[in-house]
Amino acid sequence: RSISRGHTKTGRDNLSPPTAKDILSNFKDLSNYFKHFEDVTAELKPILKRVADDKGTVIVQTCNKGQSELLMNFACSARARGLEDVLKHVLVFATDLETKELAEGLGLNTFFDEKNLGKMPKTEARAYGDRAFTMMMYAKVVCVQLVNFLGYNLLFQDVDIIWYQNPLTYFYDTDKSGDFDIYFQDDGAHSVRYAPYSANSGFYYVRHNDRTQYLFTTLLYNGDMIKAWDSHQQALVAILTDHASYYGLKVKVLGRDENEFPGGFHYHRRRDYMKKLVKGKEDDAYIFHMSWT
Repeated sequence: RSISRGHTKTGRDNLSPPTAKDILSNFKDLSNYFKHFEDVTAELKPILKRVADDKGTVIVQTCNKGQSELLMNFACSARARGLEDVLKHVLVFATDLETKELAEGLGLNTFFDEKNLGKMPKTEARAYGDRAFTMMMYAKVVCVQLVNFLGYNLLFQDVDIIWYQNPLTYFYDTDKSGDFDIYFQDDGAHSVRYAPYSANSGFYYVRHNDRTQYLFTTLLYNGDMIKAWDSHQQALVAILTDHASYYGLKVKVLGRDENEFPGGFHYHRRRDYMKKLVKGKEDDAYIFHMSWT
């Protein structure tokens, strides 16, 4: 019989389509988004103009109160490494007022989109795919889509990241990075669920153009996939595949066997490398992302 690629040996289908409940819930989110689009973008435009660097790039994060300790760790670590000037180009999409105040106290730029994100949970996720986790995935979609739609390049990163050097310099050096529309850290989990790209949705760089603008608008429209699969990453990879085929979207995944962008895979599977990184003997690394937690 015909089965999907998400059908496992145990009989579970990891790629079941969204239910009517998921679809209707997404309709509600989209209706609210469209209703407030002009007001939200009018407020956001001058902030982006102020925050963007001279190449038109904004570093985008989103955070709630429950994850704010990680945001503090990121900001303090960057300052300790002399990257104060790069932090000027970070924009935190806070999902509650407490996080907004905290981020501003850290010297970071903020935007509180109460109309779209005001109902996000304040607590951290207790487990992968729980309600708080899935709701915050919507915040990750909206913040990126808005910044990209308004004409900016962006680096999106989760808050469980530290910098060793300015990551933007890698993407600005085309001898290193090449000419792609979008670059992802390799998730490391090369499972069927994330095939073919295994792109990590917690660290990626996007060049603004018509292809990326439509990519993230499509992801916004397909929020029901995120609700059904409890995964922003899985939905994004599925859409990447179509857009690479239909529209020529140029996707680059920064391989897990390289040393520039280590994450959870390196922490769990490349321990010799991690020992060198911790001891300061690994000069190639731009960041460390504590994924796989």
